[in-house]
Amino acid sequence: MRNFRHGLFGPLLATTALVTAACVTINVYFPAAAAEKAADRIIDDVWGGTPPPSAPASPPPTSSLQRLDAQQVAVALLDLLIPPAAAGEPNIDASSPEITRIKTQMERRFAELKPQLDAGVIGLGADGYIAVRDPAAVPLASRNAVRTMVANENADRAALYREIATVNGQPQWEAQIREVFAGRWIAKAAAGWWYQDAGGAWKQK
Repeated sequence: MRNFRHGLFGPLLATTALVTAACVTINVYFPAAAAEKAADRIIDDVWGGTPPPSAPASPPPTSSLQRLDAQQVAVALLDLLIPPAAAGEPNIDASSPEITRIKTQMERRFAELKPQLDAGVIGLGADGYIAVRDPAAVPLASRNAVRTMVANENADRAALYREIATVNGQPQWEAQIREVFAGRWIAKAAAGWWYQDAGGAWKQK
């Protein structure tokens, strides 16, 4: 009996070590693909886009049962202790009340922002924010209003990136989330809008 207990102790200790290592990995890893999906959903909401329907998932292929060795048993125990969704690429939570509030403000502002984007007066920056691309094209009487609109939009974008990182318990992700959004704003921009490339040069879609 003593030998049996001693024989179980080794595998259980190894499994505990695997669980601890997995937890550390989950806390550090930045899920870029999930961040892009979250960014697309938010941008579609703000700009009024309709995302295409997702393709149905294909069923996993069946395979014959195989005899489990010691390593496979440890992995199976790990799956029981850590849900598969957490063990793989984690999801990005982008559904807090504060995120909803920020999105609502941005959706309302877009009605005023879109004509300026269409006219090329305002462009999408490579840093995840917007900027006045051609100040001379703004009538003198409207310049203060345009500057205020740009400043308010950028303040909301900064708050959005920060809040997403905070909600997910990873404040250090803020810069990476901003980088992901910067690429997705430009990727989903309408034809004719202006954007900055990585070098800061303005280009038209």
